[in-house]
Amino acid sequence: MGDSTLKRLCEILAKRCPETVDLLTAVTEAEFDDAFAPWLAQAIHYLETNSKNFAGLGETGLVAALAMGLRMPGLTVTQEANSNGHVDLTVSLDHSYPLLFSLGEAKVYDGPELHKKGLAQLMERYMTGREAQCLMLSFVQKQDIAGIAKKLRDDMDKSQPSAQQGKSAALATKWAFKTIHLHTSGDLRSVAHYSCNLFNPVASASPTSKA
Repeated sequence: MGDSTLKRLCEILAKRCPETVDLLTAVTEAEFDDAFAPWLAQAIHYLETNSKNFAGLGETGLVAALAMGLRMPGLTVTQEANSNGHVDLTVSLDHSYPLLFSLGEAKVYDGPELHKKGLAQLMERYMTGREAQCLMLSFVQKQDIAGIAKKLRDDMDKSQPSAQQGKSAALATKWAFKTIHLHTSGDLRSVAHYSCNLFNPVASASPTSKA
């Protein structure tokens, strides 16, 4: 492939798929975090718009559906990979140096305490300290996700779990925020908390549905 053809290809990709180019060309943790966020937001949106189709899935099935929405050439997405235990989600940029990857833990939301338990698993078991920004994913099957996300964020800012440093910060994606934690490696590591709205009014109205 000649230089002019390669240059033209890069121009087309940058015009038609800027998010893809940003992700595949990331060389720092910050660039990887920023470029991955739109992909994750898109995958979460896919889950939300198909909440009726995924109503019968538990945590593992929902993580699988999310993982399928994240996959693309150049990005490896793995479920239940080993990292001092089986972490729900591992996302890594292929052929990157230094290695750019993120870990994710997911819970079907059932209150702040369960969320903080998942965060402790992520911070104290799975993370080595080499990761870029890691993820806590809440699959919210109850109504009022806005209130739930606010309650969770307020609770974390008050209780400061897993050596949280200071207050949380809002992210661009709705119902999402970021916290900073002191990892056992001695480094400060960030965790992005995303809530996915899977409330299904039809299922909730069923006499056999759980409260």
